[in-house]
Amino acid sequence: MDNAGTYRAVVFVTIVGSVYVLAAAVLIRKLVRRASGASAPYTGTRSWYSRVVLGLAGIGILCGAYGYFVEPYWLSVTHVQIQSAKLGQSAAPVRVVLISDLHSDSKPRLEGRLPGIIAQEKPDLILFGGDCLNSIEALSVFRQCMTGIAEIAPTYAVRGNWDVSFWRNLDLFGGTGVNELDGKLVELDIRGLTIALNGLAVGHETRIDEVLGKVSPKAFSIFVYHYPDEIDRVINHGIDLYCAGHTHGGQVSLPWYGALVTLSRFDKQYEAGLYRKAETFLYVNRGIGMEGGYAPRVRFCARPEVTVIDIVSAPLN
Repeated sequence: MDNAGTYRAVVFVTIVGSVYVLAAAVLIRKLVRRASGASAPYTGTRSWYSRVVLGLAGIGILCGAYGYFVEPYWLSVTHVQIQSAKLGQSAAPVRVVLISDLHSDSKPRLEGRLPGIIAQEKPDLILFGGDCLNSIEALSVFRQCMTGIAEIAPTYAVRGNWDVSFWRNLDLFGGTGVNELDGKLVELDIRGLTIALNGLAVGHETRIDEVLGKVSPKAFSIFVYHYPDEIDRVINHGIDLYCAGHTHGGQVSLPWYGALVTLSRFDKQYEAGLYRKAETFLYVNRGIGMEGGYAPRVRFCARPEVTVIDIVSAPLN
């Protein structure tokens, strides 16, 4: 699904691994010299080489510690505006909060703080883009968090790839107040703006044309789907806002370059943030948690994200 990302990840891991192999060789050489009684220090090129290798290894350790202990707990609240002529000129903005990819583990990270942070933004509508938990032991952590979120504003969710692959038969949202979307059109009236809301679980993407064909062009339309990969089909229906997650912004990202891996068929084209294609706005949320399974629980230059989307009236031409 992301062959280019896999290649970049392999190259990155190979380079990092090579640095530590070289650092180990430098340290072993120093120990051997000390054990043999050699007292003269390295000079010239060898001294410079040793310092560079050990310095890079030290930076790598610091980056790893930051990615494990700091960034997964350092939540970012991103504010964006999108304009729509469907909102009257004198109408107040409508505020939508988008979150995705909680990937809850048995030990909470941001779940306890998340409802309070979202409540401070005073949203009119809350959307969750899927991937709920990494293990069955985390179900109570996830459900408690979503229950608190659903008390703030109407909350709607879809299932992501983890949810349909591992938790297909698990009641993820029942009793939390969260409404699960999977092809049923929901019409909301928020201060005079008619919102046509729809979403699909991963695996049901063959129904996109069917469900989006029911949307009135007069309503402000929102489609929620875990992957950003269906953008070309969504724009054919003139959807106003497409909300997605899945990429984690790479989860491990490099400064000035961005994500190494997105697991999207578009690779880095829609790795994170706000995009516009034709008349459709696409927002790809970086998610809250981290990939489960054997993936390392680290984030680097891809902070967990709550997205606040303000729908505002378009200026008159």
